[in-house]
Amino acid sequence: MQAHQGLLEYEKVRVVKGIRNRTNRLVNYETANLTRTAFAAHEQVKNIKTIQDTRGLETLPPSLRQAARLRLRFPEATLHELGSKASPPLSKSTVNHRMRRIKTLAQKAAAQTEPRDLPS
Repeated sequence: MQAHQGLLEYEKVRVVKGIRNRTNRLVNYETANLTRTAFAAHEQVKNIKTIQDTRGLETLPPSLRQAARLRLRFPEATLHELGSKASPPLSKSTVNHRMRRIKTLAQKAAAQTEPRDLPS
């Protein structure tokens, strides 16, 4: 009789620990995803503002201009959310590709505006 009770108590503890561990893993996963999204969005806004300040958004191709304006309008949105707000809707992959192109253009624009060391 006691062995059966002990087994039930053991199983109860094991199930509770399993649920707690799974919940902690999910919370950690979500937190990490939100953190990555926030840092990426911040970097994208910074890149867009670099382009805006150096050459202007009007110089971008229409597809990149659309992505840039969406990011400035919705700085906290995920790439998937930005894509769904575009007209016509875009895939997450397409938005990501456009953000990478914007990053490349921002790096080039920043490199052109940095003062260069002149030989002495």
